[in-house]
Amino acid sequence: MNAFSVLFLCALSAMLLTQIWLGWRHMRHVRSHRDKVPPAFSDRIPLADHRKAADYTVATTRFGLIDDAAGAVLLVLWTLGGGLNLLDRLWHGLGQGPVVTGTLVILSLFLAMGALNLPFSVYQTFVIEERFGFNRTTAGVFIADLARQTLLLAVIGTPLVMAALWLMHAMGGLWWLYVWALWVGFTLAMTWAYPVLIAPLFNRFSPLADAAVRSRIQALLDRTGFRSNGIFVMDGSRRSAHGNAYFTGFGRNKRIVFFDTLLKTLGEREIEAVLAHELGHFRRHHIRKRLFTVFGLGLAGLYLLAWLMHQTWFYHGLGVSRPSVYAALALFLMAGPVFAFFLQPLHAWSSRRHEFEADSYAAEQADVQAMVTALVKLYRENASTLTPDPVYSAFYDSHPPAPVRIAHLEALAS
Repeated sequence: MNAFSVLFLCALSAMLLTQIWLGWRHMRHVRSHRDKVPPAFSDRIPLADHRKAADYTVATTRFGLIDDAAGAVLLVLWTLGGGLNLLDRLWHGLGQGPVVTGTLVILSLFLAMGALNLPFSVYQTFVIEERFGFNRTTAGVFIADLARQTLLLAVIGTPLVMAALWLMHAMGGLWWLYVWALWVGFTLAMTWAYPVLIAPLFNRFSPLADAAVRSRIQALLDRTGFRSNGIFVMDGSRRSAHGNAYFTGFGRNKRIVFFDTLLKTLGEREIEAVLAHELGHFRRHHIRKRLFTVFGLGLAGLYLLAWLMHQTWFYHGLGVSRPSVYAALALFLMAGPVFAFFLQPLHAWSSRRHEFEADSYAAEQADVQAMVTALVKLYRENASTLTPDPVYSAFYDSHPPAPVRIAHLEALAS
């Protein structure tokens, strides 16, 4: 161990203690409001549904803390405990070059991390989600999804990692610019390809059949000047009772997707209002802004990695005895999120601001009261708590708390 080892352990401990403190606050706050529906929702959400949302929130938060603690322990084992060092020795013994060896090390690392996280995914899906009536996933579907995800990691991840490692070796001191360009191009290509090549591997997408809803949506799209490659319904009910809607892709591959569970819950005007909100993200350039932010942070991260990979204390401080390009990349991907954890409130604040802007746009294009009733239905059907702890919400939540968001919409209506 060296000074960086101590710094890493301090940062990891600070992250875990903050997660525990915030989770404890959140559970305590939700429990204390469990038996009374907030006044703004008293005539809209039954007490039984409010209690279910509180219990579901407490259960998922408690399990999340267990997952966080286990993740911290595993991270120490992979780094200071010598896990990555062991993988490096195993693959290095094959005598392959640094690009092939590095690819094998990184892919096997992520496969092993996924395998160790598998019991938590199983418990979340088949115990917690099942207990609260949300799970629709069978063991067969779960295993098939896992197999497809693993195959995609191998098919897509292998050439990407190999290309990145080759650039890191071949492009001299400015390799980070080339790897950044590769990553940006890959991200844009995957965003374009996801709706037509990847998403159909996991779900069925069919054109929206309801003529009245389709006509109302098309009128909204015409008013806002939005062009897409179609309006589709996804068989979300095959895996979960939760409902959602989203845009995906860009260019000619832009799609509007509704979960079938959402269409069963909302009426025509409410569906139009939800879509108007999603259009607000597009019209206010939120997707573009988020991409630019992610790309900018990625560029800064790669520049930092270019410096760290020449510091022996970086490797030794995280349990790797033999410095290498691929070890630097693996360590950076594992340890980086620990040091970036306390930037989370800034991301959450920016996301909530975008939600308010999208709601304001929706108020200009659709019925505000329909938006309010749609949100209330979604809160109820998804068992979303109406009473999150304010500090927890400010730190984590990408959407404003339910009472704040509803009050904002009703102020727009008035």
